[in-house]
Amino acid sequence: MSQDILEQIVADIKACPVKISLQVDETTDVSNCCQLLVVVRYVKDKEVEENFLFCQSLKATTQAVDVFNMIKEFFTKHQLNLNMIGSICTDGAPVMLGNRSGFATLIRKEIPDVKIIHCFLHRHALVAKALPPNLRKTLDVCVKIVNMIHGRALNHRLFQLFCEEMGQEHTVLLYHTEVRWLSRGRVLSRVFELPEEIQQFLHEQRQDIAEYFDSPEFVQMLAYLADVFTALNELNRSLQGKGLTRLVKFLGNFYARHFTEVGKQQHQHICVTRCDHKVWCIGMKAVYNHSELQACDNWIRHPFWINLEDIDDDSDVKEDLIDLRSNHGIQMEFTEGHLEHFWASQLETFPVLTRKALAVLVPFATTYLCETGFSCLLHIKTKCRNRLDAQHDMRIALSSKTPRFHTIIENNQQQRSH
Repeated sequence: MSQDILEQIVADIKACPVKISLQVDETTDVSNCCQLLVVVRYVKDKEVEENFLFCQSLKATTQAVDVFNMIKEFFTKHQLNLNMIGSICTDGAPVMLGNRSGFATLIRKEIPDVKIIHCFLHRHALVAKALPPNLRKTLDVCVKIVNMIHGRALNHRLFQLFCEEMGQEHTVLLYHTEVRWLSRGRVLSRVFELPEEIQQFLHEQRQDIAEYFDSPEFVQMLAYLADVFTALNELNRSLQGKGLTRLVKFLGNFYARHFTEVGKQQHQHICVTRCDHKVWCIGMKAVYNHSELQACDNWIRHPFWINLEDIDDDSDVKEDLIDLRSNHGIQMEFTEGHLEHFWASQLETFPVLTRKALAVLVPFATTYLCETGFSCLLHIKTKCRNRLDAQHDMRIALSSKTPRFHTIIENNQQQRSH
C-alpha cells in the first residue's frame, strides 16, 4: 500500500505544472537513529496538495552533505529532476542553514534560484528567547518554583490537595520546556493565577523562594510576561496546521501590533522599561518582515479589491488583473474557495498571473508537518519495535492518498500466476 501511494505522489510531482515545495527536518528516534523526514507540496488538478514524501535513516553522520545526498538520491531513483524544487523550508539548525557548508548552500549550487525559507515558528521562538536580564530572572524563578513543586511527587500531591482545599479551579502547575512553542504562556499564566497558594505552600515547605511573591516588582513582571507570552501562544497556534503559506506575514504583523498594545494598555506603571519592550516589538516585526513579499504583491491576496494604481504600468500582471476583475464568474470562485485553490484553478486562463501567485502560495512557511510526522514516528517506532523501518507505516498514516487496492490486487494475482 505504501509503495502504491508513493507511486501516485511521484506521478503527481512529474505532472505538476509549477515548481514544488519541500519541507525538510531531521530528528533522532528511540533507537538513536537519525531520521530525515521530507514533506512535499505541489499542484494537481487545480488543487494544492500536501503529502508525506519519505522518511529515511541517515546511516552514519548527519552533516549537510548527507541530507543533500539523500534527497538527491531519492529524486534520481524516482526519475525526478532536482530543478523541479522551487523552495525548501527548514528549521534554523546550522546543518540546514549554515552559510559555508549548510544544506541550503549545497542545494543552491545545484538549483541557483531555489528559495530557502527559515520556518516562521522557529524564527518566532528565537525572538521570544531574547529576554532582557530582569525578565529572564523572573522567568527563571518561575521555572524553579514549578520544578520544585511539580518535579517532586510528594510536593505535587500536597500542592494539589492544598489548591483543592482553597477551592481553586486549577490544582496543578505546568512544566516549562524550551523546545515547545506553546510552553511559556501557559506556565506563566498558571503561576500568575495561583500566587497566594504557591506562596503559602512554599512557606509551609520552608522555601526562601516564597519571598519573591512579596515583591511588587516581581508580581508586575510576572503579569507582564504572562500577558505577552499568552499573545505569543495565540500566534503560535495560528501558525500551526496544514495549508499554511508565506502570507502568514500579514497575520504575524497583526499579532505584532497586539504584542505592542500589551505594553501600552495594561502595564503603564510596570517596572519593565519601554526600551526593553520596544526591542521585543522590533524583533517580532523583523521575524515576519524578512520575506520576499512586497506591498505590490498584495494582489495575490486581494486580486479583486487591490488598487491597480499601486501596480507599475510596466508590470506583466497588470493587464491580466484587469481581465480577471472583469469576470464576475471568477470573482464568485474567489469568494467561495481557498486562496491557493483559487489561483491553481486559473492556471490555464491566466498562466503568467497564476504562476507568480503560486510561486508565493506553494512554498511552505513552517516545518509543522515534519513535527507532526515526528509525533507519528514516536508512536509507531517504540522501544519494543526499535528495529522497525517506520517509513511505510508513516506514509500510510500521514498521506492524504488512498491506496489503489484494485491495482494492488491485480499485480499480486499476476505475480502469482507467473
